[in-house]
Amino acid sequence: MIHLNKLNQANSTLILLIFILSSLFLGACAVKDLPKQKLPLNNEKTKVPAASLSAEWKLPITIPAGQGEFYKVAGWYTNQQIFYVTNLNQTSNLFLYNLLTGKSKLIYKTENPIVNVQISPSKKYLLVHTSPSSYEGVVTIIDAKGTELLKKTFPSYDLGFEWNPYNESKVLVTKFAEDWSFQLLILDSRDDSTTELNLPQPFIKWIRKDEIAYLNWNQTSPSLVAPLIFKQLGSEGDKTVFSNLIQFAAYRNLLMTVTVNKGDSSIADYSFYDKEKKRLFSFSIPQLTKFSDWLVPFYDYSEQKKQFLTFRPLESGEMDTYTDGFQLISYDLKKGSSKLILGDLDNVPISISPSGDTALIGNNYEKIIDLNKKKSYELIKE
Repeated sequence: MIHLNKLNQANSTLILLIFILSSLFLGACAVKDLPKQKLPLNNEKTKVPAASLSAEWKLPITIPAGQGEFYKVAGWYTNQQIFYVTNLNQTSNLFLYNLLTGKSKLIYKTENPIVNVQISPSKKYLLVHTSPSSYEGVVTIIDAKGTELLKKTFPSYDLGFEWNPYNESKVLVTKFAEDWSFQLLILDSRDDSTTELNLPQPFIKWIRKDEIAYLNWNQTSPSLVAPLIFKQLGSEGDKTVFSNLIQFAAYRNLLMTVTVNKGDSSIADYSFYDKEKKRLFSFSIPQLTKFSDWLVPFYDYSEQKKQFLTFRPLESGEMDTYTDGFQLISYDLKKGSSKLILGDLDNVPISISPSGDTALIGNNYEKIIDLNKKKSYELIKE
């Protein structure tokens, strides 16, 4: 009797064991049939999708009470922070605005009206151009906290600036007189010095740390195209890189050129080259003519995403009579593709955020575009 009970218990245990093993086996098969999912690694940080950020923006900007009226947005500091300027009587205020918190922080206050603010490529410094009078410009370089690093006065009717992205202690300054004659200087913030450059053109771009580029327009015989010149600073010679350009732009490890299409003068060709002049990508758009030259619509380039944004007219023609608006197009240099962001826009300045997900547009950068959602928002209440 005792042996029978033990046998029954053994059988019961064996049946239970078989049931458990069968369940585990079937469960394993079921899991095996499920699609595989990538699990986050322990050291991976959870990121908010860029496409959802615009839903969190606090807009329009509310200017702090008593701090003047909106003048312009100066540009990007981070992906969610922008600098903007207000005017109050003859003074100006420079604020840093956080798009996510809706808070403005006063960075710098000037005694004279701000004409322009140039943000350095690294976003570490800002060049503030103020104008005490019609024939005088004051250049102040500050850091992002508003600490003054340099202040210098230039007798001038107008001033132009070009930061050296390879050495941000140097800024190329173009002084214009009332008759638009000019003088070129390199301002060095390390020792507050200026060095005069003897060049035939006022609009210069940095190609390398000590190399510049410019379009050498004919001063005596008007022309629609010009050769692109590279010049090493401190040397006598220069070299012609391209012969017939309408416009060019220089970025880190990238050169962009605009030319008239050889087969059809109503088309503009955009080409992109690496530092060895190897063509990486090109596209064409309809071209609009002005009184004495061609219209090159505003553009900007995202180094982060390797994408080029520009405005494209719907058809060729004369700018004075053109009324069909512009499309904002994004060109992917890596994929060799393009996509429409928005249509029926004006041709206005554009500035892409550091991440390449958003852009400021407008003559005063008064609008912001979510490039992923393809939606625009007003920064300032009308």
